[in-house]
Amino acid sequence: MAIELATKYSPYVDEIFKAESKKSLLTNDDFDWTGAHTIKVYKIGTAPMNDYDRAGTGENASRYGKITDLEATTQTMLVTKDRSFTFVIDKLDSNETGGALEAATALARQLREVVIPEVDAYTYGKMCEGAGTKPAAKTLDSTNIYNEIISATTVLDDNEVNESGRVLLVVPAVYQMMKDSEKIVLNTNIGDDLRQHGVISNLDGMNVVKVSSKRVPKNFGFMVAHPCATVTPTKLADYRTHQDPPGISGTLTEGRISYDAHVLDNKKMAIYYQERQPS
Repeated sequence: MAIELATKYSPYVDEIFKAESKKSLLTNDDFDWTGAHTIKVYKIGTAPMNDYDRAGTGENASRYGKITDLEATTQTMLVTKDRSFTFVIDKLDSNETGGALEAATALARQLREVVIPEVDAYTYGKMCEGAGTKPAAKTLDSTNIYNEIISATTVLDDNEVNESGRVLLVVPAVYQMMKDSEKIVLNTNIGDDLRQHGVISNLDGMNVVKVSSKRVPKNFGFMVAHPCATVTPTKLADYRTHQDPPGISGTLTEGRISYDAHVLDNKKMAIYYQERQPS
């Protein structure tokens, strides 16, 4: 007698591993974009130092030197990215999959696996593109990675970038080089508050953040950045679910996010991007 064995499907969903965003460690949201699509930032020049004309020789209109106007230009920043998504979960599909297809869970998954990686990749790409220092691509390995990183911090030092708050962004392959380097001693005694934001260690006073190579430009080596340099406005982040909207028996989910990333002209020297020579 043939026996047909029962098949049971578990409501467990095999989720894809995706890390949360870490871009807030390298960027800022210093400007108020409420009611505005565009923001203009003034870049004000300075005046040269002169030898004070104590004797009043009359060579200039003022004993303080030649009177000049300060240069005042603007940098225009727009929010150009306006992205959206939508999907529907039919009532029967939800019922017959043991609740695995559930709107709130599906929305959280969409944000974690699609929205956040896209925003991160765009932001890191803009930072690499707008970096004030971008040396030629180099072959990085455990023997030179320390010197290359210290060269980056030296450039920031020479440009008087605040030492406090600097972040070193690396991909897993480069982080492995750092661990294999005889010159690098990583401080992994990081507080829980920083670990929750993505900091994994500290080097030369910089928080070390590791991100997937999928979220950075191709051949990414490392980037040293201060958050003051990059503005990342999120003009709108609107996510909603509609139960039984007209024409649908189930849940309709919609999402829209308007965002951008801008490197400030006068602060671009606070970003050093080193591209890696492909092996």
